[in-house]
Amino acid sequence: MKTSIYDKTAKGREEIATRRYQLAPRLRTLLVMVDGHRPEDELLRNVAGLGLTADAMQELLAQQFIVLSTSYSTIDAPLVEEAEMMAAPATMAAAAPAPALAAAPPMPASAPAMPPPAPAPAAPAAPARTKAEQFQALYDFYNKTIKSTIGLRGFTLQLKVEKAACVEDFRDLRRPYLEAVLKAKGSELAQRLGEQLDQLLGERSDDDLVR
Repeated sequence: MKTSIYDKTAKGREEIATRRYQLAPRLRTLLVMVDGHRPEDELLRNVAGLGLTADAMQELLAQQFIVLSTSYSTIDAPLVEEAEMMAAPATMAAAAPAPALAAAPPMPASAPAMPPPAPAPAAPAAPARTKAEQFQALYDFYNKTIKSTIGLRGFTLQLKVEKAACVEDFRDLRRPYLEAVLKAKGSELAQRLGEQLDQLLGERSDDDLVR
């Protein structure tokens, strides 16, 4: 059985942010949910109550709001697992530690002491992100974690992520996002995600929302 994964095109993201192309509301709902991760059959199950079928996905594709990201056959999964199991012994053998070498004989007492090794040069500092790279990193972070921690209840947050036009928009989204994570998964995960988010935002917050 074949299934496909689609992602939004630049036109699709523009439609979510500005409604420039006046896409029908039901198709717009489906477009919002296309994320480059969830397969087509899962998306269609989520919008079945709206009366949308595979024809709706093809319509978005024909109008260039989405693009095929990948396609795979679900029947191949057991074959992949079997291949991984067959490769496991070889992988374990490669990972096994090498036998210990015999200890070197002690140096004569009269031998001169070896000079200490020169310190390794410091690694160059990682280049600072550009605004565009920071925006993309924040976009990916919000999309990925909203789906994995909040699920369908995060639909409104996902809409706000799609409408974000700059890093400041993502900074304004921090509090409602963390409040939703706190309610869905508890303070421990909310605090951990809050720290990651603050790193991407490039700030250290004194906000005690999740502490």
